[in-house]
Amino acid sequence: MMGGRVASMIADEMLDAGKIAGLLCLGYPFHPPAKPTQLRTKHLAGLRTPTLIVQGTRDEFGTCDEVAGYELSDRIEILWLEDGDHDLKPRKSISGFSAADHLKTTAETVAAWAARLGA
Repeated sequence: MMGGRVASMIADEMLDAGKIAGLLCLGYPFHPPAKPTQLRTKHLAGLRTPTLIVQGTRDEFGTCDEVAGYELSDRIEILWLEDGDHDLKPRKSISGFSAADHLKTTAETVAAWAARLGA
């Protein structure tokens, strides 16, 4: 297990070697906090590895609104967790979601995604 950015930079090599079937990133660092113009996304445009990124809509490393404008490979799927931060935790009093709710959604989505990889 490694961070999403480093993993995404070696994923295609690992895929070609038959060592992985896909890449799962729990909170991707699209840019440093408070620096949305310093993108860490160039390599993501050409990524060939099936990828699932689970991201909170208010993640300080890339919000839903910011990421919508990025050039990303069509092999990348993003699961947006409402009001989640970089740790995917929502503010229950604001969103109505608990961390357990987001964990359940993540687990179900990852299981379905992984099953498609094996199909």
